[in-house]
Amino acid sequence: MAHDIDDRVNLFLRSLEAFDFTAARTMCTKAATVRQNDGQGEQPIEQSLDRLRSITADVDSLSYDVIRRFRNPDEVLQQHVLHLAGIDGSRSDVHAAVYFRFQDGLIDRIEEYVYAEPALTAARPRDPA
Repeated sequence: MAHDIDDRVNLFLRSLEAFDFTAARTMCTKAATVRQNDGQGEQPIEQSLDRLRSITADVDSLSYDVIRRFRNPDEVLQQHVLHLAGIDGSRSDVHAAVYFRFQDGLIDRIEEYVYAEPALTAARPRDPA
């Protein structure tokens, strides 16, 4: 089963990369919900997909780079970077930790925690004491 939900999460992400929000929606239960750390609270999956769809007007491509993934029989927790390439040539990265819960082989809940990657700073010389 673990391999199967890995494949399902990968297919969900590939659908989003292809801007195929209809295919992504079919991989979810009718009552699927999404919670993000954006202050909006829990929302139906349709609302979350519509939000992502709305930003694709300014995006040439998006791709998910999965850093690591943990799984239980009906759950996946992963850390990934969403790479966005704008139609104007701009590029940006969104770092996130995402939890997927499955019910009967379909995604039933997504929790997404987006965070800023700290910038690397040069080491300061030590004060001689």
